[in-house]
Amino acid sequence: MNITFKQLIIAGGPILFLLAGLSIYSIALIWERWTAYKRTLKGLDDLLHKVHALLRTGELRQISELCAKARNPAGDIIHKVINHYGTPLEKRELAEKAVDWHVSRLGKGLTPIATIGSISPFIGLFGTVIGVVRAFRDLSMYAGAGPSVVAMGIAEALVNTAAGLFVAIPAIVAYNYFTHKANDFASEVNWVAEQVIDRSVARETGFPEAAAR
Repeated sequence: MNITFKQLIIAGGPILFLLAGLSIYSIALIWERWTAYKRTLKGLDDLLHKVHALLRTGELRQISELCAKARNPAGDIIHKVINHYGTPLEKRELAEKAVDWHVSRLGKGLTPIATIGSISPFIGLFGTVIGVVRAFRDLSMYAGAGPSVVAMGIAEALVNTAAGLFVAIPAIVAYNYFTHKANDFASEVNWVAEQVIDRSVARETGFPEAAAR
């Protein structure tokens, strides 16, 4: 007996509709995070490349002007570090707090995505268990029924497992991607800030070897 798509949807029952709702919510969260990351990290690679080039010549003033025009979080942080009148320790604390603040904003919304990725397979499995129980109940109601009755019921029930995986896989991939990008942002900006601070110290103390690090 052929099983139509409509029959599979009906067989999935409320669990399948729950997974569909989670899928829509997950896609909305992923899209929102994608636009936020794109806006925050726009021009980051190009800015860091130019800053690295200017660091070799110790042009802190040019770096400050470049970062002031960058209009992205990385440029704003580096610009504040260069123009902050304080000790190197205070500048490091400024950079770390600013980076942490931006990373926390990037991480907003990632917890629900991770939760959906974690629980969706179990929700699908729960629906499958219910479907298998129903299939064996139907078998017990029909005396002399063949294995085809159970086979069809199990096949219909497995649609929930497939749906759970369909929801979970994109959510887990998106969570890992966003987490990786946020960590890269933090490490790269912190490293550049440290180099800028070292250059500032070298310029103030007159020790060029400190700037060569």
